[in-house]
Parts: sequence; structure tokens; C-alpha cells
Amino acid sequence: MDARMAELIADCSIEVAPRDPYAGEALRELFGVGTTVFVNHPGSVAYQDVVLACTRLRRAGFVVVPHIAARRLTGFTQAADFVRRLADVGVNEVLLLGGDAKPFGPFNSALDLLATGVLERQGIPAVAFAGYPEGHPHIDEAVLASALRAKLELARERGITTSLVTQFAFEAEPVRRWIAREREAGIECPIRVGVAGPASVATLAKYAVRCGVGASLRALARGHTAIVRVLAEASPDALIEALVADGAMRIDGLHVFTFGGVQRTAAWRERALMRRPRRLMG
Repeated sequence: MDARMAELIADCSIEVAPRDPYAGEALRELFGVGTTVFVNHPGSVAYQDVVLACTRLRRAGFVVVPHIAARRLTGFTQAADFVRRLADVGVNEVLLLGGDAKPFGPFNSALDLLATGVLERQGIPAVAFAGYPEGHPHIDEAVLASALRAKLELARERGITTSLVTQFAFEAEPVRRWIAREREAGIECPIRVGVAGPASVATLAKYAVRCGVGASLRALARGHTAIVRVLAEASPDALIEALVADGAMRIDGLHVFTFGGVQRTAAWRERALMRRPRRLMG
């Protein structure tokens, strides 16, 4: 295994749901203390559930990055309470999203919520935004690009540290093109590339359709070798290998979407690291 590939897998962040059995002390059975764990915010849970999961994970020694879906918040009071509770349990970074739901309150986008100043007032110093190498199923590409630049600029003005986390893909080329375009546009903040953790073909296809990973699915339909390997092996190894093969592309980290399969993701990571170069062992 390439040294850089091993390094990225070793330091990857993962994503869990608030009610996942591993969203707490049990995760220490699978991942080391200090691992960065994103806690998503599905429509089936309240924001208090996200806070409870973050509390358990922080107590267990993990670095926690909760999702905040702006459209799911009913107003500023609720937003401030959510962020304050996160800050109180030691959260230092959030992933700020618009969310796919119809707005429950006045926030139609992540930019709307960021503009309220709630993050800096409650003491959250860092924010991650989503990146979409293959676009968004409901938002025009030009609108996406403009919104991302506006969010990064506003965060900079507010003194908030920024990073990007991309939607998962099954094919390296759209990710390469997107990162190159963002870097050429002057975006220098760290970028974590999202990859799909081990899962069944049916699960991967379901999430891919929901998230609009269209180019990858079209490549799969054409029998693209890399995609077939990813799905057949139920792991992202081939994609990660293709990403690191381009030495000119700066990837700051990997983010693994577990799709509820935290154990499978941990087992894949352990197998992958057993193949890492000798000089990274120890």
C-alpha cells in the first residue's frame, strides 16, 4: 500500500448517526481515542439527540463534529440553544448544512444561519461546509459554487476557521476536477474527501441516488472497472488508490460515510492498515 494512502486511512474521520449503538463509549472498541467522529442529523431525530450523542462521544475521548442542518431549525432561539449545548460539551467544530427538508423556520440555507453570528457568539471557532464534486440533485452547479464562496468569505470575516468535506463518490475523476477548480478559484482551506465505507451494493446505490452521485452511477452502468472493484470488494480501496495516484492533487484527509455499518468500516480500516508500509508501522 502507498504510504500516503495508508496515512489517509489511518487518520480518516468517520460518520455516525445519533442513535447508533456506537455513538458513545462503545466506539472505543473499534476506533482509537482522538478519532474525529461526525454526528449526522437525520430528519428522524431532534437536535437534542445530536447533542446527547456528542456528549457521549466527547466523554469517550473522541473529537466530535456534529451536523447542523439549518432548514430543520425553527428559529434563532432554537439555533442558539443547539449551538450553546454543543459548545458546553466541548464541541469546537460543526458541519453546517442547508439540509434537504423544507425549511421549518427562517433559515433556507447554511449561509442564512452563519449570517446570524450564532456560531461565534456561542464560542464555536471552526466550521466545515459540504462540497459536491458531482453536484447536488436539487441545486444548480453555479448556485452551489457561488454559495460556497459566500460562506467561506463570511466565515473568514467572522474569524471562523473553515474546511470542506465532500460528498462521497465512487469515481476519482469528478473529485479531481472539483478540487482543481476550487484550488484555482483560490480556496485553500483543508479538504476532506468523502468515501463510501464498506456496504452492500443495494445500500450504496440507495445512498448514491439520494445524494445525487450521478456520474459515479453512470460509470457503474458502463461497467467502469474502478467502480465495479469498489462495489465487489465492498470497500473504498480502489477509489482511494486512484485519488492518491495523482500526486499533484492535495487531499487533506478522508471522511468515511459508514451508512450505519460502523463495525464493517472499522474492520476494513484494520485490514487496510495491516498492509501499510513498514515505515508507518509502530
